[in-house]
Amino acid sequence: MQGAAVSGAENVPIRIRLATDDDADGILSVYAPYIDTPITFEESLPNAKDFGARTAKIQAGYPYLVAETVSTPESGEAPRIVGYAYAHAQAERAAYGWNAELSVYLSPEARGRGLGTVLYRALIDLLREQGVKAAYALVTIPNAASERLHEALGFTLMGVQKNAGYTCGAWRDVAWLVLALAPFDAEPAPVVPFPALARERPGAVRNALARANAHVKG
Repeated sequence: MQGAAVSGAENVPIRIRLATDDDADGILSVYAPYIDTPITFEESLPNAKDFGARTAKIQAGYPYLVAETVSTPESGEAPRIVGYAYAHAQAERAAYGWNAELSVYLSPEARGRGLGTVLYRALIDLLREQGVKAAYALVTIPNAASERLHEALGFTLMGVQKNAGYTCGAWRDVAWLVLALAPFDAEPAPVVPFPALARERPGAVRNALARANAHVKG
């Protein structure tokens, strides 16, 4: 895959890393344009404090990744977040604990360069290391770009939830997609919370991020 460049800062490299407590504003800047679209069913933008708390809750169990421009002498620009992806619990009850739901968002200038695929693959690698068995994605349809992304990664359509929500002046259908990540053992080991994985097997996390970054360096 070719390296990603950002418009307005040509050939600026992008790196994939774990989100931190300081990233709420940067992530919100990527998320904000989606509020006025049916891609997300959230209809008002949360403030940075609430969004940071939401992110921290997710990170207690699952990986949360950001794509960030890298400052270079040529660009003269500070690093900024241009995309992010995360996983969260697919449902609350314990029996669902081996499932995770995935989401990815990109800023307009970062689209069309394969960055969503890179983020998703890194996320999937980390979920496998945790012991997650199945990854789910809910996609408001039609959304050709997202549908292509998931199909290319091996997700299959489980079904379509017709009229799943009313937003942006219309009823919207949602496609439910699934990707099996590992065999469904008769007695599955518990899923390892992501902070424990990062603490106990830091090499696995570093390797997943290194593989991702190998695809976005120019």
